[in-house]
Amino acid sequence: MNAWIKHLGPWIAKASRRSKRWTFRFIDGCLLLLSVFLSYSLRFDFTVALQVMSDYWNVFAVVILVKLLVFNLAGMYKTVLRFAGAEILNPAFQAVLASTGLIVFLGFLTRFSTYPNLPRSILVLDAVLSFILVVYVRIFLRWFLYEVNNYGVWGKVPEKVVIYGAGQAGSQIYQAMRSIGEFRVVGFIDDHAAIQKHKVHGVTVYPPSKLAKLIERQEVKSIILAMPSANRKEKLKIMYFLKQFNLPIKTIPGIADLVSGKLEISQIRKVDIVDLLGRKEVLPMPELLYQNIKGQTVLVTGAGGSIGSELCRQIAAQGPKRLILYERNELALYQIDQEFQEEWPEVSHVSVLGSVLDQSRMREIFTRYEVETLYHAAAYKHVPLVEENPSQGILNNIQGTLKVAQVAKDTGVKSFVLISTDKAVRPTNIMGATKRVAELVLQALSKEGSHHTRFVMVRFGNVLDSAGSVVPRFRKQIASGGPITVTHKEITRYFMSIPEAVRLVIQAGAMGKGGEVFVLDMGDPIKIYDLAKQMIELSGLALDKDIEIKFTGLRPGEKLYEELLIDHENICQTTHPKIFSAQEKFIPFNELDPQLDQLFEAADRNQLLKILTLLQQLVPEYTTRLLSKDLVDEGGSNVFKLNPSKAQ
Repeated sequence: MNAWIKHLGPWIAKASRRSKRWTFRFIDGCLLLLSVFLSYSLRFDFTVALQVMSDYWNVFAVVILVKLLVFNLAGMYKTVLRFAGAEILNPAFQAVLASTGLIVFLGFLTRFSTYPNLPRSILVLDAVLSFILVVYVRIFLRWFLYEVNNYGVWGKVPEKVVIYGAGQAGSQIYQAMRSIGEFRVVGFIDDHAAIQKHKVHGVTVYPPSKLAKLIERQEVKSIILAMPSANRKEKLKIMYFLKQFNLPIKTIPGIADLVSGKLEISQIRKVDIVDLLGRKEVLPMPELLYQNIKGQTVLVTGAGGSIGSELCRQIAAQGPKRLILYERNELALYQIDQEFQEEWPEVSHVSVLGSVLDQSRMREIFTRYEVETLYHAAAYKHVPLVEENPSQGILNNIQGTLKVAQVAKDTGVKSFVLISTDKAVRPTNIMGATKRVAELVLQALSKEGSHHTRFVMVRFGNVLDSAGSVVPRFRKQIASGGPITVTHKEITRYFMSIPEAVRLVIQAGAMGKGGEVFVLDMGDPIKIYDLAKQMIELSGLALDKDIEIKFTGLRPGEKLYEELLIDHENICQTTHPKIFSAQEKFIPFNELDPQLDQLFEAADRNQLLKILTLLQQLVPEYTTRLLSKDLVDEGGSNVFKLNPSKAQ
């Protein structure tokens, strides 16, 4: 067999599609002739079969030609066999059934059925045997081509791999690997005893205890982790087990990317820390995804940011009438605009350069394009930077939200969704306080009865791999040799992938009636110290030996842990298992408005003490160390800044 493969392989690899189709027609002709012969042998005996074939060779020649013609019309020779699967059964069945029916019809017209030694039962036997033979030969040739590939005839010899996970994902990745030809699966590994020692696609499923021997015997080069729905604890347990084998561990895309259509299951990559931090996702509700988007004009502020750009991608997938990308950073807007021109050419989009503080610019855009749905993602989000630049945080995060909301209300926008943060709950920093005041603005406006805009807020924690977040920073520190800097050994944060967060934001926005604060189920909080250790291990390095973790102390305004709700008793489950709704305390707009005017005036004049005092009045749960002796009065001008010696 090996010799056949080595000799026939190069011919198969170099043959044209036309040559292969004619070869298949010849093979099928021989098989169909064999089917007739076997039918007579089964119905009578071998001698009779030879005699009938000799006496009626001209009739059988016509029968074979008719069958081949029908096979050709049924598309039996259009399938690329190397990529074929169970789908070959249907055209084969149709071709055999149609050709047999046509022969019966022709026999009726020509009185072919009255010829001696040609009983009707032969037609039934012939049809069954024809189907079995043509299908079996194709299955055999598909296996043969797979073996040809394993000998490197198509190019380099495939890499031997083991798939960890023999479920649906493992089965799909096996089929994809057979098609792309870059890997050869020598075994499945699965924890479930019920399927161990069984076979999936002809490949044995082994228990984890047999993995070491399998790697040694088969010379395995890498391990594919095919468990996209496993939770973080399960993945960590498997990763620690696989670490001992010193082999590259690769994975397939998670449900998030597969559902969104961004990635295919065959796109294998190395395991990243994002794979371990992710949790089991719930499939989205399609009706909630397109409810406020399909056929509507949608505007996204902050469209060039991490959340804003992903919002644009997922909105584009839901078929909006028009998508407006509103962004003040020229480079960020250029990048997302180029992406849309290249990857979403069918989506009508407009790229607008502008600030959320420019109310006349927004009014012009909202009116010109008749915006119906708005996602407000524009905000300053980095705690230390906003802590050092409080006035800009006030103006962008609060005044910007107020101006956008007022324009939306005046121009008849139907749905307004604010992207908020867990740092708005009992904030200890200016950024969190500004986001809570932004929520208060929308809560107050939603209670104003003279408009038809639904204002809703969606609050969630950290997103993985967003610009400036901890994961890309740790990657950079590891690449440069360290150390990795962590502010506190006990600090924890909630994490969620950007695509999942955005999907939940869109669905929550569709649920809102007006004034609700939606909270996303972020799973369990993760210790940043543990995150740093796992990233070091995934990089093939050893903690303290190759790279160290350095503790720098909490930064100004930073908390050890975050919360998602101010009042845990005032929360309701929605129709989505990962989205909760809360009606939190608010300030009527007629009381809020004058306080906001004072706050904006203080921000314009950069009066820090007044800013902090007004923030505490608006958000009583806001606590800050800035209102202490660490504040130094500069010349009695009522302008304050943090004493640098005390800020470390």
